Amino acid sequence: MSDKAVQIAAMLAPTIRSLGVELLGAEYLPSPGSAVLRLYIDVPADDAGGADGEPRLVTIEDCEAVSREVSAQLDVEDPISGNYTLEVSSPGIDRPLFALEHYVRFAGETAKVGLKLPHEGRRRLQGEIVGVEGAQVVFAIDGARFSVPFSNIDKARLVPDWAALGLAPTKPGKPKPKDGKNKPAKPKAS
Repeated sequence: MSDKAVQIAAMLAPTIRSLGVELLGAEYLPSPGSAVLRLYIDVPADDAGGADGEPRLVTIEDCEAVSREVSAQLDVEDPISGNYTLEVSSPGIDRPLFALEHYVRFAGETAKVGLKLPHEGRRRLQGEIVGVEGAQVVFAIDGARFSVPFSNIDKARLVPDWAALGLAPTKPGKPKPKDGKNKPAKPKAS
């Protein structure tokens, strides 16, 4: 995150937390004429279970409530000079990773990472998150460990496993997922 995004996130986090969701991170994208402030919110990890036992997800109502409250706070505190557009979003399936805790939580998942400065000849990488060691994020890339200073990570997102979600086409000769979901409907006899 940019310094401006970090400053704004720190200012807004308590307001967002008071609404029953947490601020994962912020992106501040300045441009001539109008900037974009994008906030990613999620259900706190300790509140991920809904009343019916299903996982609680961020709803449109959550995004609307955060947008209303945050807009009012930004109007009062005015941390952004000039015009800007506020966007409030759930993390989505390709969840962005903003903090070291996110890398710990999603160890074992694949991430696509862009670095601020080249590290060991790489500016971009994609690999499995092994974990965090001190201030280093460790990835497995082509069977080898690759450690990156967290401070050098510009942007990172999880890479969805479309096949495991049953959303990727299967190649001929390969078995389909066995979870029973996403089976084609049987035609009805007339």
